[in-house]
Amino acid sequence: MLNVTVEGTKISVKEGTALEELAKRFQRPGAPVILLAYTGEKLRELHHTIDEDCDIRFVTNEEQTGYMTYKRTVNFVFLKACEEVLGEGCTNRITMNYSIGNSTFCEFSLDDLKVDDDLARKIQNKMRELVRQDLKIKKISYNTFEARKRFAQQGMKEKVRLFRFRRVSRTNVYSLDGYENYFYGYMAPSTGYIQDFYVDAYQGGIVLQIPRRDHLHSVSRFTPQPKLFHVMQRSRSWSKLMRVDTVGALNEEITNGDINNLILVQEALQEKLLADIASKIVDDGKKVVLIAGPSSSGKTTFSHRLAIQLQIDGLTPHPISLDDYFLDRELSPRDEEGNYNFETIASLDLELFNEDINCLLAGKQVQLPTYNFVSGKREYKGNYKKIGPDDVLVIEGIHGLNGMLSSEISEEDKYKIYVSALSQINIDEHNRIPSSDGRLLRRIVRDARHRGTDAKTTIGRWESVRRGEELNIFPYQEEADIMFNSAQIYELAVLKQYAEPLLFQISPGCPEYQESKRLLKFLDYFLSVKSEDIPKTSLLREFIGGSCFET
Repeated sequence: MLNVTVEGTKISVKEGTALEELAKRFQRPGAPVILLAYTGEKLRELHHTIDEDCDIRFVTNEEQTGYMTYKRTVNFVFLKACEEVLGEGCTNRITMNYSIGNSTFCEFSLDDLKVDDDLARKIQNKMRELVRQDLKIKKISYNTFEARKRFAQQGMKEKVRLFRFRRVSRTNVYSLDGYENYFYGYMAPSTGYIQDFYVDAYQGGIVLQIPRRDHLHSVSRFTPQPKLFHVMQRSRSWSKLMRVDTVGALNEEITNGDINNLILVQEALQEKLLADIASKIVDDGKKVVLIAGPSSSGKTTFSHRLAIQLQIDGLTPHPISLDDYFLDRELSPRDEEGNYNFETIASLDLELFNEDINCLLAGKQVQLPTYNFVSGKREYKGNYKKIGPDDVLVIEGIHGLNGMLSSEISEEDKYKIYVSALSQINIDEHNRIPSSDGRLLRRIVRDARHRGTDAKTTIGRWESVRRGEELNIFPYQEEADIMFNSAQIYELAVLKQYAEPLLFQISPGCPEYQESKRLLKFLDYFLSVKSEDIPKTSLLREFIGGSCFET
């Protein structure tokens, strides 16, 4: 018998007992679903057996790692259901493209297939049937050469491409009732673990929905976000046009020596989009440009480059930072833990902000404040500003799209821009790259190079940053007049060389170690691109250094 401690309770178990057996004993009715377990410091899937004394901590879908395992398992069951409904091999022409809220948009490229509500119901009903059967999900380890050969036989072209560049000797593949597929990350032990999901038809594709992490017991039905959907569709269409819509395709561009052309075309496309935005601002006679977006979106460089385009069109831009309108620290609201909460809009002096902007629009001279982050006080240092008919105010801050911020400023004067780094490529057909992963890697590199913050600290803060985005940024993104995607197809291949040494500094035993290990595995899919070829005006320079702008 082995002695193990499970969530603080000491018990004896037989050698070879599966973690799933213990999970079922400790799973409470109505509680978040146990999907993984730590044995000591190692994260395990529940099919793993116990062969030594250890401490065990269960991971549920309430935690990010468990939540992504739940989502991945839903995706696997969805693809299996599609094989059952549409025929064997159909999933080779189904792509899981991107997330919209708690939903994943799936594109079908099958000839003569009508993707409508009827098809969505058929797929959902088949998924329900598979869940009721509680079918085992088996993990099979193949020699990587053998795995690539199997992918080729099954018609999984992008996986064949991807594994051409894999250096690992073995590859884990999951099998569900005879249907095999490769997934980046962990999987639940059987289909019975995923009880909550919903399938809807939308814009010629399918949206696959699961519960939100903060509301696990039911699925919030899909709410269309047409502006976000449009910018994602445009970005994906462009990557397809360039024939670089997966990591395997990107790696081929690198090995074929074509990456410099891809970099130049991508940078030119972003410059064209910036020029179009500036022309729209001029044509519509806007006087106040409000720029918002989540962390590490490249808002600062975007603002600089937009300012240049506005100058080309004959306007003089005047940057204003919302940070300078923070309340004095002692007046700032606190969060539930008693810490000052600078993420909420209540931390800004909205009355003063609206008064200053309206005075400027009226042609008056205004002394603008500067916030001293050391003293926590707003200061006035003779920063007087007055604008004329050919001037425009460019205001950047996380609350720029929140109507409360500029409630007293005329809508006719405002132009709202949402900037975010939305992934343009997938790992393969069925493995998405979450946009948040790209932003986290940007932030890790930037914080280390420019702010003296190590990767461990950045990862440790990321959950809090993401919560702030969910509360203060994402609910208002559809208020934007236009959305700008700051992500570049090639950027993860550049960030790789900067991020990997930082991630390797995180030691086993740290709470952030598992996330660093996951990111290192993710970056291993990419070949490297040297940074010398990145233009100094590039948004990416805001993170890797060498920008010609003050960032």
